[in-house]
Amino acid sequence: MKKTFSYNFLPTKAEEEAAVACNKPHQVTRTLVEITDIYLAQSLCTDPKNPWKIRKCITSKEILTGKILISHEDMFEHVFRYWTLEMAKHVILGNTSMVILIDYSGKRFKTGDAYVKNGPIRDTYVVGFMDVIRMQGLNPGDEIGIFWDRRGGTFGFKLLGRGDSVN
Repeated sequence: MKKTFSYNFLPTKAEEEAAVACNKPHQVTRTLVEITDIYLAQSLCTDPKNPWKIRKCITSKEILTGKILISHEDMFEHVFRYWTLEMAKHVILGNTSMVILIDYSGKRFKTGDAYVKNGPIRDTYVVGFMDVIRMQGLNPGDEIGIFWDRRGGTFGFKLLGRGDSVN
């Protein structure tokens, strides 16, 4: 199942009357819904040696805050797709969801101090894991990979390459 937003552009009669009574225009709202996806998600098992669906070069701000910014598209396509509707709604409504993150860079490291929440920009999300960033000694420009392991219900993380530390 795929998660997407459903927008309410046309008010019901009751919503229209309430807006008129308050002398305010109708506010377009959106709701997270689950739909049957006609295109099946690519299985993470297609290349078990390279499951890193979300790749990015991290910035100095992300290192300082311990929060990696994830786009709406990446979060919906590679993470929320595998979560239950309730779990995804919990985050979208502004709550923080604690997750387990496994670091696959060399020595395996598991942390329960990781979390997912809304990002600072509309339709962005944050994955926070300061302890992994510190343990790996990440620098600006380093390329990292993240994926949601649906079998284990955990995030996977790996340092894919060292950057030039210019960021």
